[in-house]
Amino acid sequence: MRNRLSHWGIREWAMTAVAFVVFCVAVLAAGRGLASGAMGEVMRVRFGGDAERTRVVVDLDRTSRGQVIRSGDDGRVVLALSGVQPPRGMSGQGLGLVRGYRVAGSGAAARVELDLASSAEIERRFILPPGDGVTHYRYVVDLKATGRAPTASRPANRAAPPRPAERPLVVIDAGHGGRDPGARGAHVNESEITLAAALALKQELERSGRYRVRLVRDSNTYVDLYRRVAIARQAGADLFISLHADAGSDPATRGASVYTLSEQGAGRAVREFTRGENWHRNLNLPGRDPSVDRILLDMTQRATQNRSAVLARTLLTELEGSNHPMLRRSHRDAGLAVLLAPDVPAVLLEMGFITNPEDERLLNDPRQRRRLMRAVAEGIDRYFQAPNGVVQMADANGAGQP
Repeated sequence: MRNRLSHWGIREWAMTAVAFVVFCVAVLAAGRGLASGAMGEVMRVRFGGDAERTRVVVDLDRTSRGQVIRSGDDGRVVLALSGVQPPRGMSGQGLGLVRGYRVAGSGAAARVELDLASSAEIERRFILPPGDGVTHYRYVVDLKATGRAPTASRPANRAAPPRPAERPLVVIDAGHGGRDPGARGAHVNESEITLAAALALKQELERSGRYRVRLVRDSNTYVDLYRRVAIARQAGADLFISLHADAGSDPATRGASVYTLSEQGAGRAVREFTRGENWHRNLNLPGRDPSVDRILLDMTQRATQNRSAVLARTLLTELEGSNHPMLRRSHRDAGLAVLLAPDVPAVLLEMGFITNPEDERLLNDPRQRRRLMRAVAEGIDRYFQAPNGVVQMADANGAGQP
């Protein structure tokens, strides 16, 4: 009996010891997994575009914060992506403005180095969260040809002359006009209010000296809705804002709101802009591979929607701060024709309800109208003051990422 108990005791002790060893190994493996999981990874680097504009896409398995180390003046663009572990030996040929690339380590960051084929600068950069069937993050860098020689090619004793940055172009659309008077208030038509507001906003923006401004219409004329979008795109607008006055059946309803493009509207935009054989030319896409062009269009449109949402939030913040009456749900989305451009950030501002006596009085008062447009101009300032052209965007959890 004692021998049997001794045998079972030894066996039980051995099993316990094995279980303890397995447990320790599991804990160690889990710890290593957590440690490695704290760092994201570069999945791949992709390119699109041509020798005028090139898009660089760094696919990541998690979000990251980017920093520009070199901006292209010396023939290289170098970015550091924090919290990202670089893979070994990732390099290859580029496309368009990029001759080649490599991804290296730099402390707790991945260093993405782009060797330029010709002089270029960073036009914009942003991160896209997972969405629309894409399960990973995409850090996007848009490069634009500058037409000047890199600094490294100049004699060392000659400084490069300063190149003034081109001011952003803001296109202002006064809603309705001509044979389309818009909504009717007790004393004035919507088309009159929108034109007066557009002229006031133009004056506010030009007074700062920071913008170029173009009006879709500067008189009581009719402009087709799709023509308004075309004017902004053909001019190379950096921002498009359409001004309107809302209307409703209940005269007690009042307050401003801002519209951005809805998901359904985004699908409509794709259909509108991909008609015909040469649709890629209208969007400045390479045209070598239709499937690649559709991917580039989708990425461009997603970035534009994100930038439009940022613009809407800055406008709403300034309007609320100026104590202008606001609708309870003031940020709305719709598939409105003037919001369809896939490559121009756009919003439609409903300045108030022309069918509400108090809102109509405010909108028809030149002094109050200037006050409102001053708040809009300040919102536009905040939008363009994002550092290095980086726009704060929402990730999958709603947190802002650069």
